Amino acid sequence: MPKQPSLFPDNYDDFFRSLKERIRSTQVKAALAVNKELVLLYWQIGREILQRQQEAGWGAKVIERLARDLRLEFPNMSGFSRTNLLYMRAFAEAYPDEQFVHQAGGQIPWKHNCVLIDKVKVPEQRLWYIQKTIENGWSRNVLVHQIDTDLYSRQGGALTNFQAVLPAPQSDLAQSLLKSEYNLEFLDLREKALERDLERALLEHMQKFLLELGVGFAFVGSQYRLDVEGDEFFVDLLFYHLALSCFVVIELKTTDFKPEYSGQINFYVNVIDDKLRRPTDNPTIGIILCRSEKKAVVEYALQGMSQPISVSTYRTTAALPEEFKTKLPSIEDLQHEIEAVVEEFDQDADPN
Repeated sequence: MPKQPSLFPDNYDDFFRSLKERIRSTQVKAALAVNKELVLLYWQIGREILQRQQEAGWGAKVIERLARDLRLEFPNMSGFSRTNLLYMRAFAEAYPDEQFVHQAGGQIPWKHNCVLIDKVKVPEQRLWYIQKTIENGWSRNVLVHQIDTDLYSRQGGALTNFQAVLPAPQSDLAQSLLKSEYNLEFLDLREKALERDLERALLEHMQKFLLELGVGFAFVGSQYRLDVEGDEFFVDLLFYHLALSCFVVIELKTTDFKPEYSGQINFYVNVIDDKLRRPTDNPTIGIILCRSEKKAVVEYALQGMSQPISVSTYRTTAALPEEFKTKLPSIEDLQHEIEAVVEEFDQDADPN
């Protein structure tokens, strides 16, 4: 009886044997406990799978068998599922330069890299998120949250006067740490909430608020009392930033930005500088959080202000994709529907 032709390439056995030796060698060298070694191994496996698919036409069946054989050979190791092998292939395709793995990709856990492969398609944005993960020690869930809320686009985009009133090193760092918009979707607030409601909700969710503010913010107090010649003034939220070595005043506004807000927070910052700032502290920074702002209005309001002030917006509900907005019924449409249903019900209930 003639021998049935193999469904797999002739060099598959040699390839699998070499993989076994490489995996065993890596186990001996690092026990696969050092994350960089593990990620590098995954990249190497992914690169060879990719090369064989491109050069020898290997298909999905080979990946399935490779996953099965690796799990049988290394039963005490996880990470050799078909899905993970496909991630290895995608990882090698996304980062063809091994040096990148040594310098960036290998510095964060493998599952973080999988998240970036899935969610971020622009290489420079991936690298930015990797660097922020390394700097801030983000967990995988925090990384997912930062990507989903588009931190890349928001970070460093606040409207400020920092360049005019702060020395270059501090102004650049302060600008990079503040966001154009803060995501406060974790708050359960009605649309027309008052400023005290917003402040109370933030205090109840301070851990999440600190996460959204970013690493380095230390909470000092709320409604922080300032006494100026017998008159009392109260700062909504007072923080100290460890990296900037300065106090940070945050004023909460539930309206659009108004020019008078800049004068109010400029006053607060002056008082904090005079009464709390130590000789080793940098100048206090003021942040106005408001519903919305017009760039030109903010820029005119900040011109001539002596203290560093930033204006950012916040949102408490998820933004609805534009394509869905036109498909949702208006309030009037809903009212008409309700009236029609009530009228029909009344007709059905009328015995005459």
